[in-house]
Formats: sequence, C-alpha cells, structure tokens
Amino acid sequence: MSALVDTLIDNLINDNLVPLKPYESARRLYSGGQDWLNANESPYANEYTIDASNFNRYPSCQPSSVVESYAAYAGIDTSQLMVTRGADEGIELLIRTFCTPGKDNIVICPPTYGMYAISAETCDVGITTVPLKGDFSLDVEGVCAIDNANVIFICAPNNPTGTQVARDDIRAVLNHFADSALVVVDEAYIEFDADNTWANEIADYPNLVVLRTLSKAFALAGLRCGFTLAQAPVIQALLKVIAPYPIAEPVAQIAAQALSTDSLTLIQLQVDTINREKDLLATALADIDGFELVGDRKANFVLFRYERASELMQYLVSKGLLIRDQSKQLNLTNCLRVSIGTEEQNQRLLQLINEFKKELAA
Repeated sequence: MSALVDTLIDNLINDNLVPLKPYESARRLYSGGQDWLNANESPYANEYTIDASNFNRYPSCQPSSVVESYAAYAGIDTSQLMVTRGADEGIELLIRTFCTPGKDNIVICPPTYGMYAISAETCDVGITTVPLKGDFSLDVEGVCAIDNANVIFICAPNNPTGTQVARDDIRAVLNHFADSALVVVDEAYIEFDADNTWANEIADYPNLVVLRTLSKAFALAGLRCGFTLAQAPVIQALLKVIAPYPIAEPVAQIAAQALSTDSLTLIQLQVDTINREKDLLATALADIDGFELVGDRKANFVLFRYERASELMQYLVSKGLLIRDQSKQLNLTNCLRVSIGTEEQNQRLLQLINEFKKELAA
C-alpha cells in the first residue's frame, strides 16, 4: 500500500514542489526543553477573556473590532489594512496576488527571514537574491539593477541580523520601482525600534506595503494574527485572494483586547523591559572570550559568533535551553541567535555558557 501511495503522490505532486523541504521553524527543529529562546517569542503570557456565544457562527473575514483598533494603533485608515493569519499569510498573499507562477520573480536580501523564499517556491515564483553588504546594509544598487521583479521584500529590522535598514535606502528602492514593483517592508519587530516605521508613509507611496504581526512584542505568537498595510487598491487586490474566514472568532476577540488602551500600555512596558534585558545580555555575551556580537540589536534577540557554535548549541539543547543556529545563513558561519527571555532565563543562558567553557578547558 505504501508503494502505491508513494507512486500516486509522485505522479500528482506539482513539479516545483518536488525538490522543496518544509520550512525549518524553531518548533520543527527542536521541541521540549524548559527555556525557549529560539523563536523570537515574547517571554510574557498575558491574560485574555473569551466569549463563546458566537462560536456556532462563521466569523467575519475582516473583523471590524480588529481592523479599527489596529488602524488606530498604526495611524492609518481602515481601508489601508488587512488582517491575516500571521504576517506569513500576508507574504504568501502578496506573492499569489502579484506574481504569475512560472513567470514572475521576487527579490530577497539574505541573510533574512526564510518565508519569503519558501512562499515563492511553493507558488512557483522565481527568486532573485541580492545579498546584504558586509555590514548588513542594503545593496541599493544591486536591488535597483533588477529589472524583472514584481515584489521586493525588505525585513526591517532584519531577522536574523537585528539591523535596521537606512530610510534613504528604502526610499531609493521605493522611488526606483515606483511604477514596476511593490516594495514590502516587513516590520515584524518594529515595536523594538518604533521610530523607524514606514506605516506613516503609506499615503505617499502607492507601491509601499508594510507587514506587521502580534507575534513578537504583543506576545501572541500562538494566536497567528498579522496585518498587511498598504494603499486601498493593493488591499482590495489582496482581498480577492484571501480565504473567506481567515480570522477565527477567538483570535479576533483576543486581538481586539490586545489593542485596547490598557493592553497597549502593558505591551510598551514589556517592550521596554525586553530592550533593557537585551542590552544587559549583549554586554555580557560580548565580554565572553571568543564571542563576537554580530549585526545590531534593533529587535528582540542577540546574534553572536563563536568558533565552537555547533558544540555550544548541542550542549544548551542537552540542558533544556533552546536557541537558534543561524550558521546556514549567508555570511553567518558559526552564528547563534538568542531570543530575549526573562531575567532568569537570560542568566541561566550565561551560566550554561560559562559551564560549557569550563568543561572545554578541563
């Protein structure tokens, strides 16, 4: 029976999917452990209430309570916003809506978030790569030299380098592709570098798209709720492709509560705490012999290089503390990324690193 099923799948599967491997998310790579510092999640878990009285009804495609609250939060009009199942769905919808399979291309700038490429590959859309420069700044000339791109993805702040993208660089790309491509600024981590948002410039650039999420600063990674911000014609085109009921009723209720005035005050306090802990952890890691900080710290993680990164990674896993190995990414050999946890988790990480180095020296 297994052979028959394998043959059936081999005969039916889309040709472009055959060589693909599933995206290696933090949860797929490692499960278990007691300290999860590998997925750039918030260390906080905030309380919410649920009203189940409408669970027997299909939910709204775009729940007004969420749309209106997030539009107010982002400082845009409700017509310039679409709610999605995480920012990942926004990525996929942009590719499905604005790229023809087997014909069109996107641009990515590695090292960067992996889902841009994964979504393009599953949609049979080409990928043009313009690597970041040695200092992880955007290669503006390289990007603008591309003449066959429909969507350009720029992660700002960038994951996994933690670097911001100069505003003049993004502006140059927006202007260059004003009549030929969408420029997507992925702001999943913007709450940790709030002064650099592009949401307030959407009205000035018809080809600007901003991606947002509740997964990071809002401590709601398990909710799967994101946002695509753009001028109304872009949003209307995306609404042609999105599923009829993308936002579950419990998700809508919690998202609306997370965007309330009291919740936003709490979130800001938590962001401030994470930023303080991040600075303390970065300083401590930089003081460890053989450790080198890499990139910048504009998000909720620290990236560092260590010659024995693979051994350290396995040691930490054996002790139940999970961080993320970024060594497969372009120009990030021997680099590990650690999400900012609680003060206790961060101290445990430093303690385990110290124990690991003592064992090496013994």
